[in-house]
Amino acid sequence: MKLKQTAIQQFVLRLFTFLLTFFLGIAAVAQQPSALPDSHDEWWKHAVIYEINPKSFQDSNGDGVGDINGIASRLDYLHNLGIDAIWISPMYPSPGIDNGYDVSDYTAIDPLYGTMADFERLVAEARKRDIRVIMDYVINHTSDQHPWFRESRSSLTNPKRDWYIWHDGKPGGGPPNNWQSWFGHSAWTYDPTTKQFYYHYFYVQQPDLNWRNPEVHKAMEGVLDFWLQRGVSGFRIDAVSRLFEDPQLRDDPYLPGRNAYGDRNIEHKYTDNFPEVNDVLKELRRTVNKYPGDPVLLTEADEPNIAELTKVYGNGDEIQLPMDFQIADVNKLSAPVFRRLFDEVENNTAHGQPEYFFSNHDQPRQWDRYGDGVHNDQIAKLLATLLLTTRGTPQMYYGEELGMRTTDPARKEDVRDPIGKLGWPKEKGRDGERTPMQWSAAPEAGFTSSKESWLPVPPSAATYNVAAEERDPESIFNTYKTLLALRKSVPALRDGTQESIDRDDPNTFAYLRKSNHSTVVIALNMSAQTQHLSLRGDVHARSAKVLYASPSTSGENFSLEHITLAPFGVLVAECVQ
Repeated sequence: MKLKQTAIQQFVLRLFTFLLTFFLGIAAVAQQPSALPDSHDEWWKHAVIYEINPKSFQDSNGDGVGDINGIASRLDYLHNLGIDAIWISPMYPSPGIDNGYDVSDYTAIDPLYGTMADFERLVAEARKRDIRVIMDYVINHTSDQHPWFRESRSSLTNPKRDWYIWHDGKPGGGPPNNWQSWFGHSAWTYDPTTKQFYYHYFYVQQPDLNWRNPEVHKAMEGVLDFWLQRGVSGFRIDAVSRLFEDPQLRDDPYLPGRNAYGDRNIEHKYTDNFPEVNDVLKELRRTVNKYPGDPVLLTEADEPNIAELTKVYGNGDEIQLPMDFQIADVNKLSAPVFRRLFDEVENNTAHGQPEYFFSNHDQPRQWDRYGDGVHNDQIAKLLATLLLTTRGTPQMYYGEELGMRTTDPARKEDVRDPIGKLGWPKEKGRDGERTPMQWSAAPEAGFTSSKESWLPVPPSAATYNVAAEERDPESIFNTYKTLLALRKSVPALRDGTQESIDRDDPNTFAYLRKSNHSTVVIALNMSAQTQHLSLRGDVHARSAKVLYASPSTSGENFSLEHITLAPFGVLVAECVQ
């Protein structure tokens, strides 16, 4: 009887201890901040993202090539400018055929840029400055030097054979169909080892992964896990619309004319925008959602219109920030066109957060694309205002804040980008928009201590550089810095609604940003002539206080009844009730 009582007492004691621990644990969890904050607090909704080409931002070891430690050395610059996140173009091991977009190892750092320890230190130092790091996620293809592809091409029966897209040729030996590479000529390359063709949407050295194979899904989702566990805050997904191709291998329709490579123009009807892409995006979103801190997904969503762009939001379960190429590629200043496109984005049926940009590593810089050859600096300030005062997440390209311009190679023998060699002189490649960051008027623009940078520093670096523009209150740099500060400090610019006004004006794009605390009016003269307008009927306020104007204006308050905008002039003003 005594033994039985002891056993019961021990059981009761263990039960009491378990219950006490359980309830104390619940109490402790209740006192901790949630790992998944309220959706209104998602950091990427208020962030400004800054794209860095690691080769071109800052060289720390004197070899003429930018690197991770170079980026780390410039974090204070980015923080003081007002940047919240940096998207870094690929830093993975790569043969370098396509500036790192031919990846040979997804879970390592290319020695050209540094070590994994350097990368982890960069992430930690960026966090200290409230800057997050976003990786480039090259999802459509690998390098032909990737171990996966080396196995795949080794035999017809290799376990990784079906990780890529292989087909027999047509009778007579030609490729399976007429599909073309984005970079010229056939998208099929014959491999003599197994006597089949492999498919590549881009360069011959970039074979496409077979996203109809579940093993590919598993492996590529593991890549996300690897980097999220090392502190990254999201991914920019490369070439996402090209993940699937027509299983029937139907020929693409031909279009009139020929491209820069001499090929017949073609509509990529059977190699782009298949609905299965959305299933992949849902999978990727589920993967990143496992991690705290609201990791973000951006996509290179080069869609033909806003309606197609809207689809990649899904039902809030796919991409948070699809890059809006529709607005980026207007490529002319047109108030009616911008008004229409911004209205379409504001009314997208998914109610998704817009993501805007005007330049990146694949496009000539906006200073050239939108400039008229006379007012380029003023137009650059106008575009900065458009980018940073609209409702959405803005994305900048390194040096855009300086007015860096596209500087193409003068000779074919100077071209680094293979498409420039293939398409010269109609296609000069993308070297011109990837030149080194212009820090000062010192040799090599302060980018490197080497006598020669991996790409030549443009002559414009003598005057368009950080050191010179910081001292000039009217510089493009100080326009960006002012607008970035306003975006953080003025409630309407941070999280207000957006509404187009003065809707019939053919020359001026005007809109309101409204919050419970403030109303801001923005007016952009998109013409080379002085414009006079009245916004009193659209804005229910007696007057407004200038927050930013270009050209700069004197006086703090003014009437909304009579506004004069200089050619390509800009006004940002807070309404006074």
